[in-house]
Amino acid sequence: MSLERAKRYLQQWDKDSQIKELDVSSATVELAAKALGIEEARIAKTLAFMIHESAVLIVAAGDTKIDNKKYRAVFGTKARMIEKDLVEKYIGHAIGGVCPFGINDEVQVYLDVSLKRFATVYPACGSSNSAIEMTCKELEEIGRAEKWIDVCTTGASD
Repeated sequence: MSLERAKRYLQQWDKDSQIKELDVSSATVELAAKALGIEEARIAKTLAFMIHESAVLIVAAGDTKIDNKKYRAVFGTKARMIEKDLVEKYIGHAIGGVCPFGINDEVQVYLDVSLKRFATVYPACGSSNSAIEMTCKELEEIGRAEKWIDVCTTGASD
């Protein structure tokens, strides 16, 4: 089970007890925000992409979308999300619970700068009804992020 995998991973930082297991689904940004009683933007959504033959995760604020031009400038290729039925195989977590905790060893994690406007954010923890509150610094360290990138847009003002 992915939730157990994330819990074991988070034990290294004594964070496993801070996981919120919800009575309702948090599989989408909208559902997670509603379940946690917070604005959608503070949900740290984790998106899974293939870059050439490698799986990568991009963690971004819940109110953003991938900007294809920015993505290409950073990664040198078109944004290509992993097919839903292959996400668990490549990442280690299924859709709805994808997070940077307890993932397959070869997966690289990137954090989008859209998260930096918040003191804390809420990524999932391996299941479609879990989340944890973290600072961006904690997410960077615990999520073993490669680096901060700017590949998202938040709407008409960007």
